[in-house]
Amino acid sequence: MHSKRLYHGAAYYPELWDEQTIEQDIRLMKEAGIHVARIGEFAWIQMEPEEGKIDLRFFVDIINKLHDNGIETVMCTPTPTPPIWLTHGHPERMYVDEQGTVMGHGSRQHICTNNAYFRERAAILTDRLAQAVGALPGVIGWQLDNEFKAHVAECMCASCLSLWHSWLEARYGDIDKLNEAWGTQIWSEYYHRFDQVPQPGPAPFLHNSSLKTMYQLFSMEKIAEFADEQAAIIRRHSDAPITHNSSIAFHVDNERLFRGLDFASFDTYASSDNVPAYLVNCDLWRNFKRDRPFWIMETSTSFSASLESYAKPHPSGYLKAEAVAAYALGAEAFCYWLWRQQRTGCEQPHGSVISAWGKPTVGFAAVLEVERARQEIEAPLLATRAAQAEVAITYSDRAKAFLKTEPHRKLNHRGLMTSFYERILHMGIHRDVIPEGAELNGYKVLFTPFMHYVSDDYRKRAEAFVERGGIWIVGPLTGGRTEQHTIPTDAALGRALEQLAGVETLFTYPMDGTGAIGRAFGLSAPLSLWSAVFEPKEATAIGVLEGGLSAGKAFITECKRGGGKIVMLGSLPAGEDGDRLLQRLIGHYADEARVALRTDVTRGTIVAPRQGDGYTLWVIVNMDGTGGSVTLPQEGLDVLSHGPVAPGPLHLGPYEHRIIRIDEN
Repeated sequence: MHSKRLYHGAAYYPELWDEQTIEQDIRLMKEAGIHVARIGEFAWIQMEPEEGKIDLRFFVDIINKLHDNGIETVMCTPTPTPPIWLTHGHPERMYVDEQGTVMGHGSRQHICTNNAYFRERAAILTDRLAQAVGALPGVIGWQLDNEFKAHVAECMCASCLSLWHSWLEARYGDIDKLNEAWGTQIWSEYYHRFDQVPQPGPAPFLHNSSLKTMYQLFSMEKIAEFADEQAAIIRRHSDAPITHNSSIAFHVDNERLFRGLDFASFDTYASSDNVPAYLVNCDLWRNFKRDRPFWIMETSTSFSASLESYAKPHPSGYLKAEAVAAYALGAEAFCYWLWRQQRTGCEQPHGSVISAWGKPTVGFAAVLEVERARQEIEAPLLATRAAQAEVAITYSDRAKAFLKTEPHRKLNHRGLMTSFYERILHMGIHRDVIPEGAELNGYKVLFTPFMHYVSDDYRKRAEAFVERGGIWIVGPLTGGRTEQHTIPTDAALGRALEQLAGVETLFTYPMDGTGAIGRAFGLSAPLSLWSAVFEPKEATAIGVLEGGLSAGKAFITECKRGGGKIVMLGSLPAGEDGDRLLQRLIGHYADEARVALRTDVTRGTIVAPRQGDGYTLWVIVNMDGTGGSVTLPQEGLDVLSHGPVAPGPLHLGPYEHRIIRIDEN
């Protein structure tokens, strides 16, 4: 689907300001090129100041006023901030953390979203809100709630306990099946009934891995069901598409969450020092809803901040580079948190477009720069679509749950994935980050790192991908756990995966500090993390251990299957030598698979390829502020200056962007 326009927007809280300030805001929004406002997500108390007394006229008037001034609205359901009448004197409705602490009123996400009375009141207000504004011409989209599970994880309240027991009974059917699956004879954890299964709350030592992981999956499913419920209510009264502003940092299963929504959006506050953490979101969110472009619903104009912290402000030019990169990689909208700085609350210091006193902030000039760039690139980007990559990296929030249960030495799934992604990014390879259930058609190389449990469905789809000629690179830290988060007993990584890969896993143990050195592709590097050591059966050893506890054994193998092959990466090469070895591995298999969507772009600069009718666009953006270059394979047309560009090196200045059209021969 092609977009109708590229949106430039901001979160706006008109309920906090008087009429004169709202008039000033609208005038300044038009000057700044802000033409979409997200409103309402924290305004429950304004919409329903007393239980049952719902008045939405203010928001109807604001939406109409914005629309009259050429500003569209994304309307939000205000459920992250339940008002005092819903919470006061009702601790049973509140969120309870894993230590048993009951939240009080205030902040946000302080109530349990599984509480039946909260759900009832949320549904009533959502229905009334959708009736009131759903058909207004200014409403172009809906956002459910705000940042599900950003500040909280799994709730341990009585409502959740009851739902947990029902969820387990629906999943296992019989308590003996749960006991067998979880191995509850260990430490006398055996249960006679589902209502005896505890939540993973306070405990003297560690909980059973199955209990801990399944409770996370239960929580993820329940928050997605809440989203589904809200979306179904809205759809009765509005045709506008529905999203949620999520993140890989939150305690949700994004793939499951977006399955019931119409388009995907995310919030990001990555600093200019961590460009990969920004880009990985674009490359993942592009693939949650492949038929719809994604939105960046929140990012800062300059810096994020709260009462307790602040981030480094963006250097001049960086915000424009972020925006151009996002649009080029498939975004339909680039939006800020927030429009006008808040004069009260816990995020008073946060960067904004306009200050609390109505003057431009340090980020205002950057917003104007983004709008100029947006206008410049809009037409060529709307005529094209982000190209599917040939290299895919699987991302799974369910894998994140496994790693949260079993973090080894405090491993962080987001950090591991971003670091792995960064190596492919810096090699100039166009890449898709794909959810676990994504189709694999069109890819040539598939990476599956940090996924403790490989489902039968995923393995079979990957096997079919290999049979068609793909190269599947499995690991590190992949396999080795069952669906129930137990250790398989038929083989270390499960018999099905090992037989497919043509290996026997001899040992699994942590390589750190053992003196193990891995040699592969003519390079050597120390090895790290929990690792698998292989004995090739049908496979061939590609990487061999030197020193340590398993010298002479394999840590990288490959096995031909059909038209492709399976590569097992049993350990993570570490340090600068490890980076070189990993990049050599990535490059080797990209070459072997004849990956064509790649360039020699310099580190810190990206090429985002887009497909037109008979031509390709290269959107080239310098992201690190030092300038960069890329080699054009043939003569192109500079879409912005309308001049020809000779084949060979093309240089960019700090934060500069170029759009080069390359016609197909």
